[in-house]
Amino acid sequence: MAAMKTAPKFNFPPEVPIWVDPERLSGAPCFKGTRVPVDSLFNNLESGLSLDEYLDCFPDVTREQAVAVLEYAHKTALQAV
Repeated sequence: MAAMKTAPKFNFPPEVPIWVDPERLSGAPCFKGTRVPVDSLFNNLESGLSLDEYLDCFPDVTREQAVAVLEYAHKTALQAV
């Protein structure tokens, strides 16, 4: 019998506006209070959208949320070095 896949566990600090619900979007990390996946921010920025353009496309995400996630990603990446 094959082992069941379990969703990865995420432990974000309380100041980081990310939530994970295994019942929504297959457990993808989303901006708190939304169904907008956090990876949409990185994907759109990598594609050349500015932060303002991203926020226009995803009005449920606030500038403060986006900046907090970017700062957390930056800090986390620097700790990995």
